[in-house]
Amino acid sequence: MAKVIGLGGIFFKSPDPKKLALWYQTHLQLPVEDWGGAAFYLDNLTALARSGYSVWTPMSSDSDYFTPSNSHFMFNLIVDDLHQALLQVQQGGAQVMGETEDSEFGKFGWFIDPDGNKVELWQPNIKT
Repeated sequence: MAKVIGLGGIFFKSPDPKKLALWYQTHLQLPVEDWGGAAFYLDNLTALARSGYSVWTPMSSDSDYFTPSNSHFMFNLIVDDLHQALLQVQQGGAQVMGETEDSEFGKFGWFIDPDGNKVELWQPNIKT
């Protein structure tokens, strides 16, 4: 029987996909390719990215975790410096949400992107 072995991607709608991709490329150095999206190849991952992992989490329809966004999704991006990344997106016009959070999994912070989507940034703890 076939089984799921990882998260292959995140797909979402945008009123102006090229503009949004350029915003992420400019403010978080997302490696946007000619086809309009970004690919993260396993053989090019840094030690920090290798210490992270992908999750797939269905949530209750009455969850307020994505608030204040009205989107039915949220995505998480692994970053190498959470505080600098939050500063960069804020300088790019994003609304940074609340305080950062430290946990056993690493540091987390949130912002609202130009399309109104809530985005979670994650700086994982490096395992040695």
